[in-house]
Amino acid sequence: MANGMIPAGYLYKRIVPRPAWLDGSPHIMDVRSISACMSPSYPEQFDHWRHNGCWLYDEPSIMHEIAHEDGVSLDGMTLFYYEIYPQKYSEATHSWSPIELSHRPMQVAIPPRRSLQGIDVNCASQRNAPECSPLSCNGLCAELPVNEHCLFGSLDEARSALEQGKFDNSEPGPFRIYAVYSVD
Repeated sequence: MANGMIPAGYLYKRIVPRPAWLDGSPHIMDVRSISACMSPSYPEQFDHWRHNGCWLYDEPSIMHEIAHEDGVSLDGMTLFYYEIYPQKYSEATHSWSPIELSHRPMQVAIPPRRSLQGIDVNCASQRNAPECSPLSCNGLCAELPVNEHCLFGSLDEARSALEQGKFDNSEPGPFRIYAVYSVD
């Protein structure tokens, strides 16, 4: 864990290639945001209630059990591990404050091998499950420096963009920051 990030959990996602409406950003190859708006995730946290305090899953085996119970194949999906920055940013007050997680227990197993894909900013108006990622959902990637996965390259870039008001009026805040890792 770098920069004070804390383990948040796992999701399986079906990665989508760059949508046509992002053709103005040809360096973007796909969307790997934590949001399920463009790259859907499995399983739905609300359907099974085995998620943790970040509304993710503590370990991949939980998702494997759910997929088996649902008769769903995880073929073609990518396993992601997430870390969360312990502060949220309010566009209303232009300030940072500690995040609040649900009271569900968290015992996240850290993967032995993971590859950082980038840093995502996610709105948290409901203060539970990850919501929209304005970089992809609102097209802010056309105005901000993002990598080929439509994510920031560093925590500092994400923090700076929030503090400079680049996310103001994009989605209802506050905003949370996630490190997005693919898992081998």
